[in-house]
Amino acid sequence: MGSVTERLDPFSDGLDRAADLLQQGRLVAFPTETVYGLGADARQGAAVARIFEAKGRPRFNPLIVHVADLDTALRYGRFDTDALALADAFWPGPLTLVVPLRPDAGLSPLVSAGLETVGLRVPRGDVAQALLHRFDGPIAAPSANPSGKISPTQAEHVLEGLDGRIAAVLAGGAAEVGLESTIIGCFDHPRLLRPGGLPTEAIEAALGRPLAHAPVGETPNAPGQLASHYAPDASVRLNAEVVAPDEFLLGFGPDATGAALNLSVSGDLVEAAANLFDYLRRADLLARGRIAVSPIPETGLGRAINDRLTRAAAPRP
Repeated sequence: MGSVTERLDPFSDGLDRAADLLQQGRLVAFPTETVYGLGADARQGAAVARIFEAKGRPRFNPLIVHVADLDTALRYGRFDTDALALADAFWPGPLTLVVPLRPDAGLSPLVSAGLETVGLRVPRGDVAQALLHRFDGPIAAPSANPSGKISPTQAEHVLEGLDGRIAAVLAGGAAEVGLESTIIGCFDHPRLLRPGGLPTEAIEAALGRPLAHAPVGETPNAPGQLASHYAPDASVRLNAEVVAPDEFLLGFGPDATGAALNLSVSGDLVEAAANLFDYLRRADLLARGRIAVSPIPETGLGRAINDRLTRAAAPRP
């Protein structure tokens, strides 16, 4: 962060450098057939947190995990008959499948925004495929642009918005499709979660029946929708300076004495973001019905952390 972003050529040395940066937990933008993605190792919580930091993304929405092939995808998600049929028909290609997350997937909880599903895609394109094989792991990647800005279809677009905020961009020419992937949920009945670069008519033809649509207000399972309302069973009280005897303290910073769990003892917001969903789950198991959360600064990633905590603390229906 804050240094010049490397521009890498999509050949052997550039691909090796990109894969090495990803292994170090750094951010690398790379071309797919849809748009340029902002990639991080999906298994490293701090690396995934840096995606939100670099983009200025206001909420922890689910991210798409890019993998080299279906066999790799099966390590991270559970595919039913419909999901397998769609993967067989359209992968590699501009289709993301949201499927149940395997308990042993080993992905950062930030990737799925604490949900029990994960969005997986096998991108088309020589550069994306070459990087995935070089890296030999799952790459979480939303579009490589500041949050709310136009998605990038060329390396120059990436640098216009993120130069100095990411480690490198792998320059592979213009994106072929120029529109984000279509997202289909396959966690119950196949349903359209986001229209995109693959026409829904082609998907319905492959399935042999119409797609369902996600009801308005349903908890989102994919990017491009409203942020999910992650709510533990325990009640949540924010900005807790004093903790009641029956409250479980989820702390932040060196002053959160008595906290059984601390999102970041040193007050590092990247570390806190990486720990957020896992620690909320742990606190929910350990609390006696009430969780108190230390104040989180409303700066940088703190805004995204507070957004998610506010939703967790919202009154229940």
